[in-house]
Amino acid sequence: MNVSPGRCFPLGATPVAGGVNFSIFSSQASRLELLLFDQAHDAAPAHVIPLEAPAHRTYHYWHVFVPGLGAGQAYAYRAAGPFDPARGCRFEPEKILLDPYGLAVVVPGRYDRDAASRPGDNTAVGMRCVVVDPGAYDWEGDAPLRRPFGTTVIYEMHVAGFTRHPNSGVDSGLRGTYAGMIEKIPYLQDLGITAVELMPVFQFDRHDCPSGLVNYWGYSPVSFFAPHAAYSSRRDPLGPVDEFRDLVKALHRAGLEVILDVVYNHTAEGDHHGPTLSFRGLDNATYYLLELERARYANYTGTGNTLNANNAVVRRLIRDSLRYWVSEMHVDGFRFDLASVLTRDEAGRPLQNPPVLWDIQSDPILAGTKLIAEAWDAAGLYQVGSFFGDNWHEWNGKFRDDVRRFVKSDRDTVAAFAYRCFGSPDLYGHDDRGPEQSINFVTCHDGFTLNDLVSYNHKHNEANQEGSRDGTDTNLSWNCGVEGPTDDPEIERLRHRQVKNLLAVTLLAVGTPMLSMGDEVRRTQRGNNNAYCQDNETNWFDWTLVERHQDLHRFVKMLVRQRGMLGEPRVVPGLSLNELLRRAKVEVHGLRLNRPDVSPDSHSLAITVRDPERAERAELLHVMFNAYWEPLVFELPPLEPGQEWRRWIDTSRDAPEDVHDWKLAPSVQGATCAVEPRSLVTLVAESARLADAGGCRP
Repeated sequence: MNVSPGRCFPLGATPVAGGVNFSIFSSQASRLELLLFDQAHDAAPAHVIPLEAPAHRTYHYWHVFVPGLGAGQAYAYRAAGPFDPARGCRFEPEKILLDPYGLAVVVPGRYDRDAASRPGDNTAVGMRCVVVDPGAYDWEGDAPLRRPFGTTVIYEMHVAGFTRHPNSGVDSGLRGTYAGMIEKIPYLQDLGITAVELMPVFQFDRHDCPSGLVNYWGYSPVSFFAPHAAYSSRRDPLGPVDEFRDLVKALHRAGLEVILDVVYNHTAEGDHHGPTLSFRGLDNATYYLLELERARYANYTGTGNTLNANNAVVRRLIRDSLRYWVSEMHVDGFRFDLASVLTRDEAGRPLQNPPVLWDIQSDPILAGTKLIAEAWDAAGLYQVGSFFGDNWHEWNGKFRDDVRRFVKSDRDTVAAFAYRCFGSPDLYGHDDRGPEQSINFVTCHDGFTLNDLVSYNHKHNEANQEGSRDGTDTNLSWNCGVEGPTDDPEIERLRHRQVKNLLAVTLLAVGTPMLSMGDEVRRTQRGNNNAYCQDNETNWFDWTLVERHQDLHRFVKMLVRQRGMLGEPRVVPGLSLNELLRRAKVEVHGLRLNRPDVSPDSHSLAITVRDPERAERAELLHVMFNAYWEPLVFELPPLEPGQEWRRWIDTSRDAPEDVHDWKLAPSVQGATCAVEPRSLVTLVAESARLADAGGCRP
């Protein structure tokens, strides 16, 4: 082909006038080849273009301009150089390689992961990239929503699992796709959440799992730019890019933000026995942290390798990826898987000021973007409450653990539970941090579902084919007396109450609440607490549960909606519940007023939240937690003449008495309130100002 040297910038495959410019980084390669395929799934390339130094190399960047090409062109690379693992070099010139900056990826039907691990040419069965023109999409005025964290309620979900089940009501050709999820947006709106946190949608290797299973979760990336092709209902090479954009645009129109769960800590290439798919075959020692014995990979992720995130080249890759997803794909934020890995230097030591995190926090294109860290890694580094910077929010693992312990009646839990209710001031009450930096959750994709948390004492991971060695043994769960499903109505009633307790605490606590897909209808994984390799009904949303547990669904909807109702003029103008609880005057009690009991054998706590504008007069909220196995009687704060307490929430009661609309909540008489075993009661009081605003009077 009549090619020319092209330019070293921008990286990736860039459509320009008359053709496409290709540029890729490799500091140790002696020669590269660009492979062009007439059809994306072809077994052999139609053209192989050699890239030779110095004409096609500027410093460590290899580049070429190919005329006559455009969007939709399938391509890949091969790289020659030393194969010397002891020096960190792993060039295999017969292996087909993905472009680290590729914007779309095609996985041929005959894809063979193992062929990328054994000697020989794997071109026919390897993934390849597709040229994309980022500007060739009509966003129709769409832009990220920029919703404040103070009014955010997050729903963690799996794109495919949300509609994969045959009972989803989605057309069979759209189930498990971006387009299928669009059809179910009304459900998300009705639930009241404000943001979806999508489990990984970067292209991943679904074959990175035990034989006979598939990688369902997606924490096995091969690209940091391309949307996962299998989640698209379109089969054309550019379909996944546009269909993902359609999803983002539709969610924004519905008022919902899009947060991506991103994996910048490792790749699907695994350990030294793993396949050569991209980074390893281009510049192994640049992209990965290596042990002192350079033939092996540092493994701070539990997956076999660790990205060298604070290397200048990898830092730029991560930053450019984030910029792309914000500027060209319009996403609103990111949750960083095992984010503490990003603080490690090339020797694996935690850095006080990690360059890659500085890059992300200070980048003007990312300003206003939601940044959420899973502030730990698989090698024991735990940074909850101390993660880098002042713009990062954190998955609060201590909230998860302390709330679980308290609700299942463990000893010596009241003091820690109180901290979690108040936005974890022991973690976030310093420097420029605030309680909204705590992402409060009790369950997520990793571990038991909420139903299983109250139904199993032990994990049941036999289906994963790892001898139940996988998954944590520290579940902090309680089966309520029977392991697994039961026909005993009393145990089932107790489990239902415990589920409501955990949901109510998550949605009432100061911080940013996060719910896990299906917990609002008691989705079960049958005791599997590490269902990463189960692309079946173990993980899929069972839509019959919406009807079966409509009372719980209603409970969640009302709590989510009324969490924000305090921002309406009839209660406290301009305040969300989160802001109110953060700014209010708070009093802590035990069974008796102003006498909190934090002794090891205590299982009760009461909290009074006073109107911040009239703290000396009006109680607004009074919350009583009874994690004991017998009823407890709590003293109530006295009210002024004309005021009365109203029962907003009581998790011991059946629907519709378990939660009321503010203005219809029934009165509570007397100076005390009995709270049933293992339940939560929340009262609201009407002040003169609220009555004047046309507030809670029925």
